[in-house]
Amino acid sequence: MNILTNWLEQYGYGLIFIALFLEMLALPLPGEMMMSYTGLFVFEGKLNWLLSIITAGAGVSAGITLSYWIGYRFGQPLVTKYGHRIHMGEEQLARMTVWFEKYGNKLLFVVYFIPGVRHITGYFCGVTRMPFRKYAIYAFPGAIFWVSLFISLGRVLGPKWEMYHKTVNHYMLIFGIVSAVLTLGVYVFQKNKQRVLASLMSLLTKGVLHFNSLGKVRFLVLASFAVFVMFVSLMLGLIQDFLAQEFNQFDEVASFVVLSIFGPEWHDTMNLFARLGSLYLYGPLIVITALWIAFKAREKLLELSFLLWVMVGGELLDEGLRVLFHRPGPVAAGFQLFNTFPSEETLTSITVCGFSGFLLLRHYNKRLIRIPVILAVILICLLVGISRIYFKVQFPSDVVAGYVFGGVWISLNVILLEVLRKLQPREAIHT
Repeated sequence: MNILTNWLEQYGYGLIFIALFLEMLALPLPGEMMMSYTGLFVFEGKLNWLLSIITAGAGVSAGITLSYWIGYRFGQPLVTKYGHRIHMGEEQLARMTVWFEKYGNKLLFVVYFIPGVRHITGYFCGVTRMPFRKYAIYAFPGAIFWVSLFISLGRVLGPKWEMYHKTVNHYMLIFGIVSAVLTLGVYVFQKNKQRVLASLMSLLTKGVLHFNSLGKVRFLVLASFAVFVMFVSLMLGLIQDFLAQEFNQFDEVASFVVLSIFGPEWHDTMNLFARLGSLYLYGPLIVITALWIAFKAREKLLELSFLLWVMVGGELLDEGLRVLFHRPGPVAAGFQLFNTFPSEETLTSITVCGFSGFLLLRHYNKRLIRIPVILAVILICLLVGISRIYFKVQFPSDVVAGYVFGGVWISLNVILLEVLRKLQPREAIHT
């Protein structure tokens, strides 16, 4: 590593460009380590942050462009001549080309986080003759995001980067794989939505005959079920890590990153963020949701009952979980905190804001307002969690656990609400 840092100090931006350019041609060079050390040099004032990102992005973009055209020009003749030796003939290439045309372009944004895969993606896109414009639309933004993230992390972590390097790479790899799987899953679902919905509803109608009349609610039930399964999977992983006591390094890295980004000057702002996780927001939001249901909903009693159940039940769930896990929390102002897993604030914020947002949007037909509302709910929940970490009253793993357990709770209740809504007698709906 001394050689790498010496070269980086001596050749600077030129080395960044050449190293990342060559790595994208599948040469065995440590691109992520190079970018992290670049971030460290930015922290030390030896390199400019924006210029480093531009240089690294240009190197990656040039590399993936050249690898694409190499694959485009020489790939198919090589497959035709030598492909049979590795069981890759013209027929197999044709099938892979069809598959990649359908799904591959959506994965280009996240493949950079998967070592080995990013090195051959350009060649493969060229071999399968993906249109360069489509390739560039997804690959170039992904390259900029990849280099910006690693250089910025190196800048934030500073001298502690070497200590956290393996942990950061570990979670980045997980992020890349999960993002790729989710992206592919969403795209496949969109292409086969009718078939998937028909299959799922066929299974549901065998158990509950009333589901024959679900109509436009089918997608809502399916989406809620998919979210529920995702959060349950995350919950099981969290519980496993909790029992194995594997949160320490994650907590240390996440806390350091948050405190490095948000310094002492953010204290008053963080107090405002913390209030988003209290009755200052929850009270008016619940009242507005209840009034909205009273004016807009057909099943007023059912929805009001569920609103009350989700809020009260969420609090009971949170109390029960924290007593069950009984985790000692951080030491704040000289006092040892207890029962901080999962975070009460983040679990409550995702429960109240998430379920209220769902009920508000369910009776609002204008699509343009839905995305801002969803983004607002995500932002509020995120800011509440960051404030807990900033004030050192909860560990980052406590905050994440609050999101996950809260996600399980509201997705489960959305499914139950929609099922009960359809099980109601028709005459009750109009009362």
